[in-house]
Amino acid sequence: MTQAASTGSEIAVPLLDLKGQFAALKDEIMPRMEEVFDSQYFINGPAVKELEEAVAAYCECESGGAVGVSSGTDALVCALMALGIGPGDEVVTTPFTFFATVGSIARVGAKPVFVDIDPVTFNIDAAGIGSVITEKTKAIIPVHLFGQVADMDAVNDVAGRHGLAVIEDAAQAIGSTYKGRKAGSLGTVGCFSFFPSKNLGGAGDGGIITTTDAELRERLAVFRNHGGQPKYYHQHVGGNFRLDTLQAAYLLVKLKCLDGWHEGRRRNAAVYDAGLADVSQVATPRILEENETIYNQYCIRAENRDGLREHLGKRKIGSEIYYPLCLHEQECFADLGYSKGDFPEAERAASEVLAVPIYPELTEEQLNHVIVSIREFYA
Repeated sequence: MTQAASTGSEIAVPLLDLKGQFAALKDEIMPRMEEVFDSQYFINGPAVKELEEAVAAYCECESGGAVGVSSGTDALVCALMALGIGPGDEVVTTPFTFFATVGSIARVGAKPVFVDIDPVTFNIDAAGIGSVITEKTKAIIPVHLFGQVADMDAVNDVAGRHGLAVIEDAAQAIGSTYKGRKAGSLGTVGCFSFFPSKNLGGAGDGGIITTTDAELRERLAVFRNHGGQPKYYHQHVGGNFRLDTLQAAYLLVKLKCLDGWHEGRRRNAAVYDAGLADVSQVATPRILEENETIYNQYCIRAENRDGLREHLGKRKIGSEIYYPLCLHEQECFADLGYSKGDFPEAERAASEVLAVPIYPELTEEQLNHVIVSIREFYA
């Protein structure tokens, strides 16, 4: 790629552009939508089961299965409920993640307990988990942030020694692998999001839970539907966490393209890596040898991050800060007793990380514009 002078205002690079992706699939998507409307089977229609089977196979969870749910957030809530986690229990997780990870713990009445992150991967530092486990700890939620899987051998080791469940927050990681194994097959359950901006995004909210445990899969399905089994008979209080049939039909079309889209993101990441390699003020993502990421985001660490973001905006380049305030610093979690400075690596990441466009439809010209604009700022 040629790093010519910036062309300035002529090129726009949105952070994400889903219109091109939809246009390429529209002729296949619309008939699937019409099938659902013709059937009027909007709840738990055949496409939901078809998607569950397809995702279970994709995530290497055929021995258990998958349960479609209404969002990635509800996937976490449903998993916690089905595992019997609630008031008086503690769940260990990371303070550097999207709010839903920790909000879901709070929603079932359990207490979030934080461990700092690994500065290289941004994922939970598994070496710190053992020091915060108490007799009240019931689960660990590692987050596979930005599409790179956490250190699951280390997480599972500490979980096994203490008899804890492991809930993979894989909302950003469908298709990512760790030592050749797929995200969602590495813990007790895996929780995925189909939010439209995800690599596999729906036409609205949606999610899915995977497990290699067939009995647990059936329990998750019960909790997804108000805890009723059989209909109108309830041993448990669950929730209305069902996935719409329309979403399942839409996602089935896109699932066939997913690996190709992942490859496109990896190609774009390699271009960024090369184009920014000698910019000392920027650290590009480091993917560990045992991992294959899907680059749900391409996040750099940047000196004067906010200044760079303003500069990119003037060049019509979209960017986003994931995440500007760690969860232990959020007002709603003040009663947990944490303070600024408790998790320095997470806090440093929050001040330095910036996501730039990575979607597979980016043109060479757009990629070049991003690279040149970043180099221009630091020059």
